[in-house]
Amino acid sequence: MAEKIKKITKSFKSVGVENILTRWRMQKSSRILISLLRYMLLFSLSYIILYPLLYMLSNSFKSLDQAIDPSVVWVPKSITLENFATAAEGMKYWSGLWVTLGVNIVSALIEVGVCCIIGYGFARFNFREKKLLFALVMLTVIIPPQAIIAPLYLNFRYMDFFGLLKIIGNIIGKDIRLDWINTPLTFYIPSIFGVGLRSGLFIFIYRQFFKGMPVELEEAAYVDGAGPFRTFLRIMIPSAGPALLTVLIFSVVWHWNDYYLSAMLFDKNYPLAVNLSFIRSGLTFDAGTNATLIRPILMAGCFLFILPILIMYIFLQRYFLRSIERVGIVG
Repeated sequence: MAEKIKKITKSFKSVGVENILTRWRMQKSSRILISLLRYMLLFSLSYIILYPLLYMLSNSFKSLDQAIDPSVVWVPKSITLENFATAAEGMKYWSGLWVTLGVNIVSALIEVGVCCIIGYGFARFNFREKKLLFALVMLTVIIPPQAIIAPLYLNFRYMDFFGLLKIIGNIIGKDIRLDWINTPLTFYIPSIFGVGLRSGLFIFIYRQFFKGMPVELEEAAYVDGAGPFRTFLRIMIPSAGPALLTVLIFSVVWHWNDYYLSAMLFDKNYPLAVNLSFIRSGLTFDAGTNATLIRPILMAGCFLFILPILIMYIFLQRYFLRSIERVGIVG
């Protein structure tokens, strides 16, 4: 009888161990499968995102004869840098870069500071018609610039302050209204007053960030005798690094890629975004209608256009990812 009991217990033990081992193998297999699916998904998304950049780089270093060679797909037979020189000449790269830095980037930096002040005001202060004003700010996000480009152009073309310049012009018999078209003021003024689609979005980001900060920081500053402006500069701004960096990168990239407003408000000395579209007509040779022949030059021009932004992102991407996690665009 005792021997039978021992055999039965041994059989139960062996079955239990086998079940545990089988379950462990299944769990291990499922983990491996999930990991493989995760890596396949990440690889697929990375390929979709990086494909245009890889395609651009591959074609930028090809010579013109290799552009129509079917045997050359990704790796060129010989690397050439002539495409970059030709593209830079065709798109007037250095003059366009100077205009972009002086107009678009300066506007972006102004917008970062102004929207920070406005967002802090909406987050921390109570005043009359606060909700209505914030609703109007959000309305600027909804309205696309294409819908208001006609009045915007006319306002900058015949800039007047409450109609006073027109009245004075009628009296003296001369039109003294200001013409701001083809001047940096067409970008500076909207940034200074925090209006437009971009500014509305940035004000919202700042407002959500400052609302999530503890009120005790400001109360402690008020107890120490600091006023609202000093508290904003000494306490809130140093703590708003994540939001500032996020808005800075978004604003710089948005202004850098701005084509529509730059093409409408400038008639000469265009920024790079507009010069890039003129690269084909600005080439020193006639390529006819064969787009394949000038593809390496076009790709080289596109790479020159995004190169400053890529360099900026390489240096700031670590801080940018951290800031995205802490901004908290919720609530």
